[in-house]
Amino acid sequence: MRPTSLILSLTTATALSAALAACGDNRPAGPAETSPAVSAPAAGVPPQAAPEATATPQQQEAATPDASAGGGMQGGTDDWRKVAKPADASALGRMDEAWRLARAEAEKGGFSRQVEALGPLADPNAGQSGRLQPAPGTYRCRTIKMGSRDGGGLAYVDYPWFACSVELTPGGDLILSKTTGSQRTQGLLYPDTDRRLVYVGAQAWGDEATYPRYGQTAERDQLGVLERIGQNRWRLVVPWPKQEAKLELLEIVR
Repeated sequence: MRPTSLILSLTTATALSAALAACGDNRPAGPAETSPAVSAPAAGVPPQAAPEATATPQQQEAATPDASAGGGMQGGTDDWRKVAKPADASALGRMDEAWRLARAEAEKGGFSRQVEALGPLADPNAGQSGRLQPAPGTYRCRTIKMGSRDGGGLAYVDYPWFACSVELTPGGDLILSKTTGSQRTQGLLYPDTDRRLVYVGAQAWGDEATYPRYGQTAERDQLGVLERIGQNRWRLVVPWPKQEAKLELLEIVR
């Protein structure tokens, strides 16, 4: 069964409901998402991000999934564990640790007010059961990064709103894409538990014309969970991302 063949069977019964971010180690750094200030901000003052950039023709091309109608993007399995690399699966298993350390670092860095203002978005226990799948269509989305991957970066960064989309392909894949901005992501949503889907994807940077596939380039790979945290509101949580942060959140709203 393909990743979203199970999702298709669920949605035919219930109707599909109304659905990331880049330095660390010695890997090449990705472009900042409409780059915040390089120097650390004053305590309690979030970095300022530039206005949202308009998608270039190359970015729009990159936003088009290239899954085949028959085979799907991930070889016809509905089990994310058969697709995820062991190191990424291990990082996902340390989700609770990422939440704890990232929030503590952001609050210690003087961003308690900003973290508190995020509400359910920054609550590790906010995921709701039922109607997990965002319906195909267009969405608004924004990235929050908490904690510094190497201890030397910013403890908290929030970015402006960009565009995301969800597509259900003829091959049965449910694809989440961030389609604008200098850090764009695309991947598949796999069934997991009654409170979350698992996201397996990768990032495109700058003006790259296509999205890389998961597994092609290690520093681009992303493994996270998609949770519904309210009516027409979801979040993609990526623990231990390959660049910059300890925890990345992509808020997705209709």
